[in-house]
Amino acid sequence: MAINTKKLLISILVLNALAACGGGGSSNTSGSTPVAVSMATLPVSISDASSEDWATIGVKLLSLTLTKNDGTTVNVTLPSTTTALNLVQLDQLSSILGSLSLTPGDTYTGATLTISANPGDVTLISSADPSGDFAGAPSTQIPTAQIQIQNTQGSAPNLTVTIPVKFDAPFVVPAATSIVPIDLEVDLGHPAFILAQVPATVGAPIIWAVNFNNGPIKKRHVDKVANFYLRHLYGTVVSVATDNTSLSLTEDLPTVPVPTSGPETFTATTRSDTILADAANGTIVYDLAGKTSSVVKDFSTVTGLLKAGEFVRVASRYQPDGKLVATRIWASANFADVWLSPEGHVLHVNAANNSFAVSDENGKPVRMTVDANTQFTWHSNPIGTGTAFFANNVLRGFKVHTTAVDNTIAQPWVAKSVDIETASLDGKITTAAANTSSFTITKKFNSGWGDWQSIDDYSVPVNLISSITPNGTDFSGNALTGFKFWYFSYPTVLDSGANAVTDFFNAVSGSINFGGSAGQVFAHGLVHANWGDPQGTGAPATGWYAPWAVIEPAPIPMATVTTAYSATANNFVVTANGGTNPVTVDVATTGGSATLVYQLSRNSDKVQLTQLDVSTSAGQAALASALVSGTKVKISAVPQSDGTLKAYGMAFFTGSDQEK
Repeated sequence: MAINTKKLLISILVLNALAACGGGGSSNTSGSTPVAVSMATLPVSISDASSEDWATIGVKLLSLTLTKNDGTTVNVTLPSTTTALNLVQLDQLSSILGSLSLTPGDTYTGATLTISANPGDVTLISSADPSGDFAGAPSTQIPTAQIQIQNTQGSAPNLTVTIPVKFDAPFVVPAATSIVPIDLEVDLGHPAFILAQVPATVGAPIIWAVNFNNGPIKKRHVDKVANFYLRHLYGTVVSVATDNTSLSLTEDLPTVPVPTSGPETFTATTRSDTILADAANGTIVYDLAGKTSSVVKDFSTVTGLLKAGEFVRVASRYQPDGKLVATRIWASANFADVWLSPEGHVLHVNAANNSFAVSDENGKPVRMTVDANTQFTWHSNPIGTGTAFFANNVLRGFKVHTTAVDNTIAQPWVAKSVDIETASLDGKITTAAANTSSFTITKKFNSGWGDWQSIDDYSVPVNLISSITPNGTDFSGNALTGFKFWYFSYPTVLDSGANAVTDFFNAVSGSINFGGSAGQVFAHGLVHANWGDPQGTGAPATGWYAPWAVIEPAPIPMATVTTAYSATANNFVVTANGGTNPVTVDVATTGGSATLVYQLSRNSDKVQLTQLDVSTSAGQAALASALVSGTKVKISAVPQSDGTLKAYGMAFFTGSDQEK
């Protein structure tokens, strides 16, 4: 069973810039011509956790439209007719995809995504060291025949999945010059996004059901464009501006999945970007062929390197006015050179040997070493150098993009720079009664890979930001300060303000005990930490700080029903695989917040995923009929202080070849 605690954000940043619009970036299916008075860019990102199990979750996005309140739609122009994305690499990052023109005052009520769903259109490649209960083998691409995409439409070779999304509140395009994000969140932690059906028949293949419908996508609040951290973009240089302040390029999309042999290839697109040099702090420009670098505040001294046709990889950031400023640029005449720089989640850390491994997109470990000259950055901002910094500040699960001193030699490569893109910490949360300024996250990994045994587990204190540190806005646009949190299943219910810390500590106090090898299950949470804490003064302290946390459903082992579901009490009892103690599972049945329940039925090599609406009497009756003694069930839930589990989602298994 694989349930990924991760989210994909498809974000439309609306920039009202009357003079800078153009208008060639959209079409209106109603037949009218939109007034070209504003620009929107479409970043795509994943947030809320890294994926321990997957190196690649590859999808092909065919189209995305916004729906107006009058029912007409506006198309977002994508870089290519089939835009391939690896969701794993977009961990809390944004990848710019397209643009369109919107009219101030227009109201939008929803969106629709279309994803290609032919056999082979979804790529699943497992990581080098997946979690202990992962159903597949490590570093393995799942065969096409073992991936079944649910709810497809049409016929091969034109199968698609259409995903409608209704906004929780209408979005009105503002008239002021500003960037306002619209965020569609694809919840990869949804209990029915990727399900592994392990057959009872010995030798029969595992079938992976991939489901894009029935609830994984919703609108998410993001308060400012500065919260979008951009994934490195790849492109072909068009020109340097005559005043040398900016660089124009057309984007190139790396191939997904990455070729297992030979150089990485790409798809050229027609999407163009203008990238400014950092006139205040300087942009680092790397000549990969000459193995040299320079810091420039305009491009006048590197026009020979950044000539038309040259390939570049760009680390950039948004300015408040929506312009892109380059922090680093890597340039080469060969695309493979700008690509050949390990990007991925940190797979293993060996501080004693000053070494680490990054999982590439084929699930293979890339070994790196750190020396006294290795530079560490946080979103391209320098934060430390050398082995001591590495030993104290880098953990497994971080998302990084590295540059090697020389990647033409055999591994391990010496890291010239390590850009920490996300500092993801997730696991068991524990607190100390007398401490209200930090909590501890404990994470245990499978750690079954080669000579890196049992060195990745961590138990680290996480400091909370100061109560006076600015921390975005609430859903009404009011400025917030200090720590905030929310429950994974209720992202729109934000707990902030004077009581947020106390509320959080109370919320994570629960645990349950299955006994045996299944053992005790504590509250779990996730933090994407920031480097330093301004503390309201603009003078940041060093170290990792938590601006927010998400209380997540805890990982529950596969379980067997021992006492059937009661529609009167809205609960049932299970014992976990390896456990000895029965545990009560509470099911929420209130409309809008009901537990997400799915039936996965397997007959031979065909699987069918069906959702039950347990907010209705019919759904509860169906659940009572299904959850009888002996039924196998996979649960995601939050432990409560009374020793029960509050179920966020669950899947139960039926059919002639049901789950082991």
